[in-house]
Amino acid sequence: MNQKLVIESLAMDLKRVALGLHRGSHSMANRFKEEALKRESELENYQLDSYLRNLLKKTKEILLSKKDNRAEDILMYSILFQNFALKKMQ
Repeated sequence: MNQKLVIESLAMDLKRVALGLHRGSHSMANRFKEEALKRESELENYQLDSYLRNLLKKTKEILLSKKDNRAEDILMYSILFQNFALKKMQ
């Protein structure tokens, strides 16, 4: 899989996690959390700039945290990854 596709897939997985948490569907959120963590590990095989590495680190932290209001943060990271794929990887 190419890097852009992995980043776009990660963005969608994060969006699904956020939606699941917001709806109270923790089984859905957990399923897509596992998918997002897999995508992050796939990205570690690529040469990444510091911005993307920092986003991955912060995303992993929020995914593994137990904060009640993390759905909004996860949605924000989803959008940041989506924008990165659209703007920086043409």
